[in-house]
Amino acid sequence: MAIDESRSYKPIRIALLTVSDTRTAADDTSGDILAERITSAGHELVTREISRDSVEEIAAHLHRWIDDEGVDCVISTGGTGLTGRDVTPEALDRVKSKDIPGFGELFRWLSYKTIGTSTIQSRACAVLARGTYIFALPGSNGAVKDGWDMILAEQLDSRNRPCNFVELMPRLRER
Repeated sequence: MAIDESRSYKPIRIALLTVSDTRTAADDTSGDILAERITSAGHELVTREISRDSVEEIAAHLHRWIDDEGVDCVISTGGTGLTGRDVTPEALDRVKSKDIPGFGELFRWLSYKTIGTSTIQSRACAVLARGTYIFALPGSNGAVKDGWDMILAEQLDSRNRPCNFVELMPRLRER
C-alpha cells in the first residue's frame, strides 16, 4: 500500500452479508475472516447477517442497508459462482446505480495467481447503490482473503494514495 502517514485514518461503517443455504453463524468461516479483517483494520462492523441464496432475500438485505445512513459499505461473501443457486450478482443488479467493473477484473487477475484459470468461474463484482459501496466476493476462505488483503484493505483506507474509495464518499450522491 502507498499509505500517506500525513493523512488521517477515517474508519467506515461496514455491513457484512454471507450468502449461503448451508452456512450458519457457527460455521461461517469466510464471514469470520472478513469480520476479523474489517475490525483489525479499524473499521466498524455495524452488522453481520446470513442470507439464503435468493435474489429477493439478498436484495432485501441490500436495500435495507443502502437506506441506512449508518452503513457506508456492504461486503458479501458467497453466491458469485456459476451454479443455479449462485445469484448474488443478480441481486446487486436489482439495487445498483453504477457498476464498478474494475473490482471484478482486478479480483480475477489477482486470483489467477493463486488458482489459475479456475478464476474464470468467479463472478466477483462491485456496485455503487444510492451512495453505498457493495462488494461481492466468492465464498471460499482464500477468495475472501485475496479480495480483502489485495484490494479492499487498500481502497477502504483513507490514507491510500494516489486515491481510494473513502475519499469519494462525500461526493457519491451528488447530481
